[in-house]
Amino acid sequence: MQILVALGGNALLKRGEPLTMEAQWQNTRVAARALEGIARNHQLVLTHGNGPQIGLLAMQSVTFKDIEPYPLHMMGAATAGMIGYMIEQELGNLLGYDVPIATILTRVEVDLDDPEFTNPSKFVGPGFTKEQTHALAQKNNWVFKQDGDSWRRVVPSPQPKNILWHRPIRWLLQNGSVVICSGGGGVPIHYLPGTKIAVGVEAVIDKDRASGLLASELPAELFVIATDVEGVYIEYGTPQQRLLARTTPSELENLGFSKGSMSPKVESACLFVRRTGNPAVIGALEDIDKIVKGEAGTLIEPDPK
Repeated sequence: MQILVALGGNALLKRGEPLTMEAQWQNTRVAARALEGIARNHQLVLTHGNGPQIGLLAMQSVTFKDIEPYPLHMMGAATAGMIGYMIEQELGNLLGYDVPIATILTRVEVDLDDPEFTNPSKFVGPGFTKEQTHALAQKNNWVFKQDGDSWRRVVPSPQPKNILWHRPIRWLLQNGSVVICSGGGGVPIHYLPGTKIAVGVEAVIDKDRASGLLASELPAELFVIATDVEGVYIEYGTPQQRLLARTTPSELENLGFSKGSMSPKVESACLFVRRTGNPAVIGALEDIDKIVKGEAGTLIEPDPK
């Protein structure tokens, strides 16, 4: 079975952990162990986020006073390569030469008229106190918004329109490779008006939305959004919270989810199910084997006809 697994933030860095390479390596090693069986027995495509990493790289970049900071699309490509290497290393240590692994930098087309460019919402980088954000905002022209108990930088996160170059991904899958692609949601680009000349865009793309689009266009037989919770909950965080075991796009949309970490996951899973007629699952990374067997997570199936 061809499966696309979108690795959530818990795959590389848990909330509150220090942005150290040691922490990221350890989490990547745990993710690799969870994915080993899927990689051996199925055609596997892996995508991943990069919010903490690209935020840290941006902060490091602005410390060089005589050098213009790298644009977000360049830092997106850099972190996709870095994280892809880490996943390749840890998964490769488990699979040996039995299963080849390839990381592909993936360009994704976006629309410059997307409202995200005037009202950015994507959190990147570490958290700060409100007082710390004032100096950073004035010095670097950054925008901050509250994220839980801390304040984090926000950047534009436009909707992905098109994944460029599916053919290399399909070729690698057909030849038995695990493919790591669309890292951090992919590298955002747009075409100059009236041309086929692509240029980078100062933005990042939501990993779940880009993963759902890629899963639809391959198309994958199963789309898994692996996160740090067991699945989609109703009334999450209250005494009445309840895990949804099976649901449909219409049911999820009627429930409504506030704009946050679960909203793009639900939106992306529903889009995939409607486009392909294949199932999607949202669940915990450590349950990935059970998820593929249909024994864990929130299974989202097509609406009854």
